Amino acid sequence: MNATSPEAAPGRVVLLTTSHRVAPGLLSWPAWQALRAADAVLCADGAHPQLPYLREAGISVAEASPAAQELVDACAGGRTVVVVATGEGEPALTDGLARLAGSGRVQMPELELLPASYDLPGARLLDLVQVMDRIRAECPWSSRQTHKGLAKYGIEEAYELVEAIEAGDREELREELGDVLLQVVFHSRIAEEDPDAPFSVDDVAGGIVAKLIHRHPHVFGEEKAETPEDVKEHWLRTKAEEKRRTSVTEGVPLGQPGLALSAKLASRARTAGLDVPLPQGDGIGYELLALAVRAEADGVDPETALRAAARVYRDAIRAAESEGESDAEGRR
Repeated sequence: MNATSPEAAPGRVVLLTTSHRVAPGLLSWPAWQALRAADAVLCADGAHPQLPYLREAGISVAEASPAAQELVDACAGGRTVVVVATGEGEPALTDGLARLAGSGRVQMPELELLPASYDLPGARLLDLVQVMDRIRAECPWSSRQTHKGLAKYGIEEAYELVEAIEAGDREELREELGDVLLQVVFHSRIAEEDPDAPFSVDDVAGGIVAKLIHRHPHVFGEEKAETPEDVKEHWLRTKAEEKRRTSVTEGVPLGQPGLALSAKLASRARTAGLDVPLPQGDGIGYELLALAVRAEADGVDPETALRAAARVYRDAIRAAESEGESDAEGRR
């Protein structure tokens, strides 16, 4: 028997991976081709969610967990063996195959990693929902939380997100976005348990999707928008139609920081074409109101501007502290 005879051909191993975030049975065309052409299809997990769909398609799957050498032997004679990977990805098998290949003493079959299904963008959000569901059910602290009890954390996380943005720290930004997202998923999970008006994270997502589509007729409809100003006009018009508000001040949260509140009110009045004189009064409050309105008119966010100045002030304080410590050391 020579090295090129069919009996000596090393064959082929296909490690088929799937994503639990994609519905079972929705596999890529190359995956179905590999499964149908295989001489044997193996899976270590008899409860693998893909197996009923494979068998329904006429593919015979053997429940087996061969060692690396056994799998190599099964491929002898040019046979193709497809291994449907479990959720862990078969690390013991792949490590064993790597050791055999590294030994140089075994004629190895062709090895192929074939993704049979891919995660779509946003797929990891499903993991977050599942993790949150389990934490809500099993964690002594999380299972007792309410919307009201979590409210302060939503405020804190929003401020930390703003701080990360202003600091320009990309790693911190990614983390803080996750913390804000957690608040959304946590509140949505709590809302599922409401006896009178329950809703889920899917309802939350569905609502914002519908709102975005409705407020972007230039993207999803027949409207045209060439400039950011055109987009803003569409947004304000559709928002007004949705809310049916009697005052431009409706929907402005009074609990937000004072400068931001003043700027938001000024923006609403200006957008509505209202010429409202500023109230006159004594005290720093009226002076700050005038400054916030002036900043908004100039296109400046007064909260952001004040925070930037405050950071400079903080650095100056630290410098003065360091200088004071150095002077104290010099006098000793």
